[in-house]
Amino acid sequence: MYNFDIAKPTTIADAVQALKADEAQPLSGGQTLIPTLKARLAMPSTLVSLHGIDEMKGVCNDDEGRLCIGGATTHATVMREAKDDYPGLASLAARIGDPAVRNRGTIGGSVANNDPSACYPAAVLGSGATVVTNTREIAADDYFKGMFETALEEGEIVTEVKFPIPQAAHYEKMIQPASRFPLVAVFVARFADGVRVAVTGASNNGVFRWSEAEAALSSNFSADAVAGLSVSGDEMISDLHGTGAYRAHLVGVMTKRAVAALA
Repeated sequence: MYNFDIAKPTTIADAVQALKADEAQPLSGGQTLIPTLKARLAMPSTLVSLHGIDEMKGVCNDDEGRLCIGGATTHATVMREAKDDYPGLASLAARIGDPAVRNRGTIGGSVANNDPSACYPAAVLGSGATVVTNTREIAADDYFKGMFETALEEGEIVTEVKFPIPQAAHYEKMIQPASRFPLVAVFVARFADGVRVAVTGASNNGVFRWSEAEAALSSNFSADAVAGLSVSGDEMISDLHGTGAYRAHLVGVMTKRAVAALA
């Protein structure tokens, strides 16, 4: 590690002000950032901790019936407090990493980092959620731009995520045992006006919607509806854990399992 300053704001406004310092970087749960600092792959002069901002914590419902989760809310809190309103999301949170990760990592940190194998981006995109920052609201379809890339601008903080609650949802995850990240995972959400299918862990372009499966499932919500569908392996991640073709195959397998679990 190396020397750096740390700011501990207690309001969003103070955090935004602190981030205006040269080479300042926000610190949420730190599950990715701290290992990055230890490896000196990033060397900010100031870390702005978001942990003490109470207005960014908690789970509630808004007047539109959406489940609203503060950006500094831990996975463990989502696991406990979302289980009645959105059990599919609570189940996803319960299977992120291990207890240490779940009690420290936050939804805002995960969504802001947008790791191509992270769990929450699949739920956000699969739910058609809205990402709220200190300056604006961004629809999920406009938010995720690619691997570790989002629509966030410099100095923006993910303060809240607003989830429309589907009729039913399920997250099916093939775990990579060493990292506990998904090798491939699929989030399926069924709404009155159609089905959304989001895939994480598979693509070089990060989380994505599988539109062909969405169309098929919106017409016939059964595992048979996607049995003949496939995605190309050309843009899939290929590494020592699995080839692009293998990940493409798993997209179909995980989707069918998720639908079967709901149907």
